[in-house]
Amino acid sequence: MISQFFKFLVTLSPNLKRFLWRKWYQIMAKRYQLPDWNFMNYGYAELDGYQLDLQSYPEKDRYFIQLYHFVAAAVNINGKKVLEVGSGRGGGASYIANALEPIAMIGLDYSANAVKFSNKHNANSTLSFIEGDAEALPFENESYDIVLNVESSHCYGNMQQFVNEVFRILKPGGYFSWADLRSAEEGKKLSSIFKTASFEIKQEEIITPQVLNALDLIHDQKMKMIEDNVPTMIQSAFKDFAGVKNSKIYNAFKDGSAIYLAKAYQKTRH
Repeated sequence: MISQFFKFLVTLSPNLKRFLWRKWYQIMAKRYQLPDWNFMNYGYAELDGYQLDLQSYPEKDRYFIQLYHFVAAAVNINGKKVLEVGSGRGGGASYIANALEPIAMIGLDYSANAVKFSNKHNANSTLSFIEGDAEALPFENESYDIVLNVESSHCYGNMQQFVNEVFRILKPGGYFSWADLRSAEEGKKLSSIFKTASFEIKQEEIITPQVLNALDLIHDQKMKMIEDNVPTMIQSAFKDFAGVKNSKIYNAFKDGSAIYLAKAYQKTRH
C-alpha cells in the first residue's frame, strides 16, 4: 500500500530519502524527452464540471493546467516576482507566466535534464529555468513576492528545511502557495511544520476528490502515453507513478490512506 511506502520513506534519513527520489527523477527526465510532455502532476477537475478557459493551451493538458491554476489563483500573481520550486518539465510555469502575468518568473528544479528541457521548450522573455536545491535555495533573503510548489515536496529529504528556506527568500507580506500528496498520517503533521517557520495560514483545502476526478478523466490518455512510449518491463512502475486507475496511489486516494492537500500561507514578519 502507498501508506506503507510513505511510512518507509519517513523512516529513512533525509539524505537517503532525497537520494532515492532524485535518482528516480533524473532517470525519468533524461530518458523521456517527448517535447509535448510538459506536465508530471495528477491534475485537478472540479466536481461540478466547471472547466478553465485554456486560451491557446492544448486540451490534452487541461487537467494538469487546472491544478496549477488552482494553486496559483490562491494568490495574486499579476505584476509579482514569482519562483516555482520543483518546476519539472516547465509546463506549469509556462502557463502561469503567460496567463497570470507575473513581472518575472523563475522555475527551479534539481534535475539538470529537466531544466535543459524546460529552457528549450518553455522559457520566454519573463520565464527562465535554473538548477537548484529546494532545501538550499540559491537566492538572497527577501527576494521574491510569491513562491509556488506543486506536487514536488514529497520528494524532499527535509520538509522543514524547505519551508524555512521559502520563508527566508520571501519578502515580508509575500505568499507561499503549496499543493502535494501525503499519507493521511503525515498530512496531520504538516501544519506544525509551516507554523514553526512562522507562516500565517490564508487558505487550506483537501482536494483529493478533485484530483481523483482528474485521474479518472485522463486515465485513457495516460495509458496510451505509457503504452506507446514506455518499455513493457517498466510499464507497471510507470502506471503507479502516473496514478492511473487501480494503481497504488489511485487506490490510496480512494480509500483515504493518502490525501491531496492545498495550502496558501503569508509571511507576515521578517
